[in-house]
Amino acid sequence: MKKHIVCFGDSNTHGYCAKTGGRFDEEQRWTCLLQKKLGDGYLIIEEGLSGRTTCFPDPIYEGLSGLDVIYPCLMSHEPVDLLVIMLGTNDTKERFGSSAACIALGLKRLVDKAVATRDCWAESRANILIVTPQNIDPKYEDTEVGATMGRGCAEKSELLAEEFWKIAELTGCHYLDANKVITAKPNEIDFMHLTEEGHRQLAEALAEEVTEILS
Repeated sequence: MKKHIVCFGDSNTHGYCAKTGGRFDEEQRWTCLLQKKLGDGYLIIEEGLSGRTTCFPDPIYEGLSGLDVIYPCLMSHEPVDLLVIMLGTNDTKERFGSSAACIALGLKRLVDKAVATRDCWAESRANILIVTPQNIDPKYEDTEVGATMGRGCAEKSELLAEEFWKIAELTGCHYLDANKVITAKPNEIDFMHLTEEGHRQLAEALAEEVTEILS
């Protein structure tokens, strides 16, 4: 059987393209590129949803709390060999009123629930890779999305790497900081979403990381 890897994230996992307002295609999304790099022995499962948070219900849009859907998601795709979580960008929104430390606690709640979903894991134990998303560029505040994101998001996003690393250490998860492997800057339209080059660089880094984890 192929190794099942569930990629659980937000719009940067779904593949949102700021230039078109649509979605990067199968030749561009990091999830699809990761599939190609890993080959036939792996099955990459895309579980990206625009606006998704770690655990915070959004008062404007429904169904965006990752905590509410992680159980059915994992059980739908069992057996799961690896869960990749890349969330946190949306949690910085001003309307949630959360600090980077509180966002990390939201991530811990999500991880704990995933670990507790015992029947989904291929090896009868959780195997999770936490990925800190690329930082938001402060220039986002001057774009259309700045009005709904609110203020202070970029500053909070820059603090997530250290906080998420602490959670990975605490929970025994693997860890990768996307800011260490993506040199391409966010797009110059909303300054928060990955560019095509960013998707490529993330896929390359994750291919190495996943191979090492599952070897």
